[in-house]
Amino acid sequence: MLPARAALLRHFTRALGSAVFITKNDVFLNPGPSGKLQGKIALVTASTEGIGFAAARGLAQQGALVVLSSRQKDKVDRAVAELRSQNLNVTGTTCHVGKREDRERLVATTVRDHGGIDILVSNAAVNPFFGNIMDSTEEVWDKILDVNVKATFLLAKLVVPHMEARGGGSIVIISSIAGYQPFQALGPYSVSKTALLGLTKALAPELAHMNIRVNGVAPGLIQTKFSSAVSVCLCVCLCLSVCLSVYLIGSPDDISGTVSFLCSDDASYITGETIVVAGGMNARL
Repeated sequence: MLPARAALLRHFTRALGSAVFITKNDVFLNPGPSGKLQGKIALVTASTEGIGFAAARGLAQQGALVVLSSRQKDKVDRAVAELRSQNLNVTGTTCHVGKREDRERLVATTVRDHGGIDILVSNAAVNPFFGNIMDSTEEVWDKILDVNVKATFLLAKLVVPHMEARGGGSIVIISSIAGYQPFQALGPYSVSKTALLGLTKALAPELAHMNIRVNGVAPGLIQTKFSSAVSVCLCVCLCLSVCLSVYLIGSPDDISGTVSFLCSDDASYITGETIVVAGGMNARL
């Protein structure tokens, strides 16, 4: 075994004892931009931190003009300022994807200000519940399905005419490894992510004749604020860690590269697929 690999494994083993994980960014550097999305207009929901922010940055690094969105204006302004400081072409606006008027305004503003939409990355999700699925309420199910599933479809429906007008486009739906293997204590959330696997499959053939591709990304255990409910639970972390093949917890940048690939011409013959980025965790329904 290479010395670096052995050291990495020792680091991971020690980390398990305190439920602290290293990320891939501790070891590898990301490549620079290549401009494969030059001239494209991209819309990314829930993109002021975590996976959404990394996806937005990755698309912008590839040359796209990216519209960031989030519910809180201060977070939008901060994220836009950070990316602009890196000489990336981004703008941003507030949007609660669970509200019809916000979705319509987001799409209309993007088209008005930038002339169209080529790419949609649907990343917004909520999880207001942690516990035994039998204790979940109707209100919990309504909120999770409204935001995670219904809003994803309705936003895609809004952008499709604008993509068709530009000769095609790419929709990327962010699901989760939980869609394949439900996380204990995150039952309703896991079910919503399974539904997104089906939505990706259902949309792809319907939109193919418009030259619009629909694909998904299913992240595994990624170090984000959103995943903190899982990360702080030692029992869950230990159970998930034994399923990993690469002995690393993922970082948002591990997801952004896959998103950029799916939005580029490199993936022009891929549609209706969900790519699992989960460190080797089993992903079978």
